[in-house]
Amino acid sequence: MEETELAKEKYEQLEKFIDSLPEKEGELIKVLHKAQEIFGYLPKEVQHFVAKKLGVPAAKVYGVVTFYSFFNMEPKGEHTISVCMGTACYVRGAETVLEEFKSQLGIECNQTTKDGKFTLDALRCVGACGLAPVVMVDSKVYGRVTKEMVKDIIAEYEG
Repeated sequence: MEETELAKEKYEQLEKFIDSLPEKEGELIKVLHKAQEIFGYLPKEVQHFVAKKLGVPAAKVYGVVTFYSFFNMEPKGEHTISVCMGTACYVRGAETVLEEFKSQLGIECNQTTKDGKFTLDALRCVGACGLAPVVMVDSKVYGRVTKEMVKDIIAEYEG
């Protein structure tokens, strides 16, 4: 399927969802969640489409997207690697682990590898302080991670 056809299909799916809402007022966050589920992220074009369909200013949509950390304006990789930088993890070497991921992947935090395989994030706390330093890949938790383990963690997802 051609990319423009695919995009058209996604917009139609989002439009159908919005049209199915009994009440449009107060549904911006719900619509943005659905849009991100459909598109994978919320580029400006999608934000403008949502604003128009809901009859709200584009600036309001942008404000919500940038305020809430679960919305992404850039495409995410197939796998998201999150390094916890909370106090316990930081004290036990999370910064060294994060630097190793940056080095191995050739990207900075909040960036995605050129092949679209990995996105690298730093989190404030994942709530697994007893396992510090903690790394999450998607929803899988790795505890007591050292920089020597980084290469093997990445290798698990490269196949």
